[in-house]
Amino acid sequence: MSEIIINEELIKKICTNNNLPYNSVLNTIKLIHEGNTIPFIARYRKEMTNNLDEEKIFAIKKEYDYKVSLEERKEKIINAIEKKGKLTQEVIDEINKCEKLSELENIYKPYVEKKKTRAANAINLGLQPLADYLLTLPRGEIKQEVEKYINEKVNYDDAINGAKDIIAEIISDNNDIRKILKSSIYDYGYLITKLKNEENDKELTYKLYYDSRFKINKLQAHKIMAIGRAEKEKVINVKYEFDKTFATKQAIWTYTKNYKSEAATLIVEAINDGFSRLLIPSVENEVWSDIYEKAQEKSINIFSRNLENILTIPPLKEKNVLGIDPAFRTGCKLALVNKNNDMLLIETIYPNEPHNKVKESESILLNIFNNNEIDIIAIGNGTASRETELFINNFLIKNKINIPHVIVSEAGASVYSASEKAIKEFPELSVEKRSAISIARRVIDPLTELIKIDPKSIGVGQYQHDLPQKELEQNLSFTIEKIINRIGVDINTSSEELLTHISGLNKSISKSIIEYRKKNGKINSREELKNISKISDKVFEQAAGFIRIKNGSNILDETSIHPDDYNHASKIIDKYKIDLNKNNENLNINQKDIEEISKELNINILRVSQIIDSIKQQRRDYRDQFDAPLLRNDVLSFENLKIGMHLPGTIRNIVDFGAFIDIGIKEDGLLHISSIKKDTKDVNPFDLLNIGQIINVYIKNLDEKTRKVELSLYE
Repeated sequence: MSEIIINEELIKKICTNNNLPYNSVLNTIKLIHEGNTIPFIARYRKEMTNNLDEEKIFAIKKEYDYKVSLEERKEKIINAIEKKGKLTQEVIDEINKCEKLSELENIYKPYVEKKKTRAANAINLGLQPLADYLLTLPRGEIKQEVEKYINEKVNYDDAINGAKDIIAEIISDNNDIRKILKSSIYDYGYLITKLKNEENDKELTYKLYYDSRFKINKLQAHKIMAIGRAEKEKVINVKYEFDKTFATKQAIWTYTKNYKSEAATLIVEAINDGFSRLLIPSVENEVWSDIYEKAQEKSINIFSRNLENILTIPPLKEKNVLGIDPAFRTGCKLALVNKNNDMLLIETIYPNEPHNKVKESESILLNIFNNNEIDIIAIGNGTASRETELFINNFLIKNKINIPHVIVSEAGASVYSASEKAIKEFPELSVEKRSAISIARRVIDPLTELIKIDPKSIGVGQYQHDLPQKELEQNLSFTIEKIINRIGVDINTSSEELLTHISGLNKSISKSIIEYRKKNGKINSREELKNISKISDKVFEQAAGFIRIKNGSNILDETSIHPDDYNHASKIIDKYKIDLNKNNENLNINQKDIEEISKELNINILRVSQIIDSIKQQRRDYRDQFDAPLLRNDVLSFENLKIGMHLPGTIRNIVDFGAFIDIGIKEDGLLHISSIKKDTKDVNPFDLLNIGQIINVYIKNLDEKTRKVELSLYE
C-alpha cells in the first residue's frame, strides 16, 4: 500500500460539512487507505474515529473521493487554460473556490474550443477581432472598422451578424451572468407541465402532471422523478416560467455600461439573441440537472433505507414453511421447506380460474398436511395471490387446521429462480417451483434468501431504472455489507453468497472457505481460518470478528469480540466471573466500572465498552429488535373494508410522500405523510417508519372505482 498523501484542506472541508472533529476524519481516511473495510473500522477502530458508525464513514469516503477527483479536475483545467495563454490569478482563485464539478465546468466553458456553433463559424471567418472591437464600445460609426472584414466570403451584414454571434456566445458563457439567471429560475421560477399524449399513460400514472405548475425550489424528489419519467415517455411537455428581466439587465449593464452607441445597440441585440438561443436553454438544463441529481440522490437513499429494513426482518427460526407461488392458468406451485432450508416436497394445484379444481387441490393439500409438520404457510403476493389466499383460508377452516399464513413479497423471486445459482441448486425444477421454494425461504430467513438476488430486483425503491446505476449499486452494496456484518455469519452453515459480503472476504476467498469446510467437515475455531491459503493476516484481521463458530474450541469465537481482544476479554470475564454459556444480557457493569477496566487494561474506554456489549449480546440476533412478519388467520377483500375500520398492517414500501401498507387485501393501502404527522414540514417518513414494521391503521377513505385505500395511523 503506497503512503497516503493527506490534503489537509480537503479534510477540513469534510469536517466543516459534516460537523466532525479533524482527527476523526483524518484517521478514517488513513484507515480506509490502509485497506480496512468500513464495517471493521466502525466496530473495531472506534477509538481512532471517535465512534463513527458505518454511515458516517461511508459518507466521509464518498466525499473525500469526490473532492480528490474535483482537485484533479481543477489542476487539469488550470493547465489547459494556461496552455491557451489566458490564465490569470483571478481565474485561478475562481477555480479554487469551486465545490462542485458542474461549477468548475461552467468556469471552463469559455475556454473550450467549440466546433459547430454559429460563433465558431464566425471565428473561422476571422471575425473575432471585430467582436472584440465592438465590446470596447467605440464612439461614433463602426462602418469603417466593419469594412476591414469584408471579402469574397463575408459581406457587411455577414460581418455584423457573425460578430454578434461571437458576442452572444461570450455572454452565454459568462459564469456571473449564468449564476444570476440560474438564481432567477431556481429561486423564483416555476415548472409547467402539460399533457402531450394521454395514450402513453393508459393507467393514468402521471395524471397529476397533465396540467400543473410547481415552484421549482419546492419541488419534491418523487415529483421530480415522476416528471422526468413522464416527459421521457412522451406523456407530458415541460417548460419553465420565470422572469429573465433582472439577468438581462445585468448582462446589458456588464457589457454596455448603458452607453448610447451603435456598438452598444448591437451588443444588446446579441445579448437578447444569446439569452433566447443559448443561455436560457443551457441554464434551464443546468437547473433541471441539479434538481434531478438531488432527487436521484434522495431516491438512492430511499432505496438503501428500504433495502436495509427488508434485510433486517427477523427470521422465523425453527419453522417448517409451506411456500406457495400463486397463479391462475399454470397452477399454484407448492414447496415445503424445513427449518434448515431444505426442500422436502414440490407439488402443483389448480384451485383458481380457469381450472377451478378446488376439490382436487384440497385433496392434495390435505395429504401434505397429514404427512408433514407445517408451522406456517407463505403465499407470494403476485398474480392470483388473494384468490389463492382465500382458497387456503377456506381449506384451513373446512379441515379445522389452525395454521397461520403470511403474504410474502415476490419481488425478485422470478429473477433469482431463473438465475444460474438457482438452476445449479435445483436443475430439475421449473422457474415457478424454484420461486415457491424461495418464497418459503424468505420467511425462514429473509436475509439468507434475499442476498442471492440483485438488490435492484427486490423492488423497494422509486424509479430505480432512472437512477445512476453505478452509484445505486455502490450504495446498495454498502447497505448489504453493513447489515450482514452487523449480524455476523456462522462460518459452518453460511452460503458462499453470504460469506462474500463479510468484511475482508471476496468471492474467491469465500469459495476457498466452502471447499475447506467440505474437505474438513467443520471449522472449529477462528484461528483455524489461517490454515486456508487465501486468508492472509490482513484478511483474517478484517474478517475474524464478523465470523461466528458455534460449539467450537473457543467460546469467544461465538461472540463479536475480535481475536485481538481475547486477552482483554478474558481478564474482564475473570474479573466479573462471567459464564459465557449463560445469557448475559443483564450483565451489570456500569460506566464507572468501564473506566476502571480501561485504566487496568490500558485500553480505550470505547474498546472496553465494545467488549462488554459483545458479551451481553452474545446470543442475540441483531434482527431480533425489529418486527417479525405479521401472521394472519383470516382473509379480507376490498369489499370487506369500511371507512373507520381498524386493522394491523405491514409496511411494504416507504417513499418520500408516505408508505404502502399491506392490510390483508389485494391492494396495498397508502399511508400518506400527512396522515403520519399533521405538520408535514421537514417530516421524513424514514425517520418514523421501517419496512416490515407492523403498525395499527384505520381506513380513512375508499375509492371503489380505483380500489385505492387511504389509511391513517391508529394509536
